[in-house]
Amino acid sequence: MRATVGDELVVHGRIVGQHDRVAQIVEVLGTDGGPPYRVRFEDGHETLMSPGPDTVVRHQDPA
Repeated sequence: MRATVGDELVVHGRIVGQHDRVAQIVEVLGTDGGPPYRVRFEDGHETLMSPGPDTVVRHQDPA
């Protein structure tokens, strides 16, 4: 998994009825864009993440 600051992590719900969660990457702590990542969720909560197989990177287009 490779990501840069500004990309989003989409964590898919694991059970029926559980919504996907989206977090913006605010810091890449691994080498060459790899995990772990410091992320900020929609509610403002920040945490460190090493994403699992239920997570995908949504790359942001450079403007």
